[in-house]
Amino acid sequence: MIYLLDGADPRTPFPEPAGAEREPNGLLAIGGDLTPMRLLNAYRRGIFPWFASGQPILWWSPDPRMVLYPADLRVSRSLRKTLRQGRYAVSMDQAFGQVINACAAPRCNATGTWLVPQMIAAYEQLHRLGFAHSVETWQDQRLVGGLYGVVLGRVFFGESMFSHAADASKVALAVLVARLRRQGFRLLDCQVYTAHLDSLGARTVPRAEFQTMVDSEAAAAPGTLGWPQPPRQTCWPFEPE
Repeated sequence: MIYLLDGADPRTPFPEPAGAEREPNGLLAIGGDLTPMRLLNAYRRGIFPWFASGQPILWWSPDPRMVLYPADLRVSRSLRKTLRQGRYAVSMDQAFGQVINACAAPRCNATGTWLVPQMIAAYEQLHRLGFAHSVETWQDQRLVGGLYGVVLGRVFFGESMFSHAADASKVALAVLVARLRRQGFRLLDCQVYTAHLDSLGARTVPRAEFQTMVDSEAAAAPGTLGWPQPPRQTCWPFEPE
């Protein structure tokens, strides 16, 4: 049964994720709003919003869940070469608005985007509050790739990435994961399975297992992704084992 959220009170609790629909996989609730309080309450429960233009706000908790443990990142030979060449410069939180708008742009063979204007505005507000972060990849002072997500405790909840040059988003991910490892983060949430994420070392885990990790790590002492400013430095912040 899909739960109807109270649109007036962002403190309205979410239902237990175990009650989410099996088809469509993970649909849990409808309605509410995208205020910071509601969004952060959702992420603490392993729930995220995902809806298209013209739809009400839809909240999801799929089973299984796609996750990347920082130690499991798979760096291909070609990506390792790209990183070593220093072809790109990488920064963090220097162009959040540009990154999320690039992620919102229509993809090949896609008819629309789930990053509708109200979603963009909501995550930009989370960014101003210090909860949402971006990683940017630059080439000749031009933004060519990046990703963004939400940080709670020692969990990075990945939301979206984009690439306008070869390996640009993979470089952003590799640099982010290296940072997560050094800062003691335990988990990068990737939400749902894709072959691309699988090729990078992400795996699916049962929702109950994912929720146990989130309950523990999202409530842990806050992690930090801070990095020296100005951060637009030529790569090699990635450190292979």
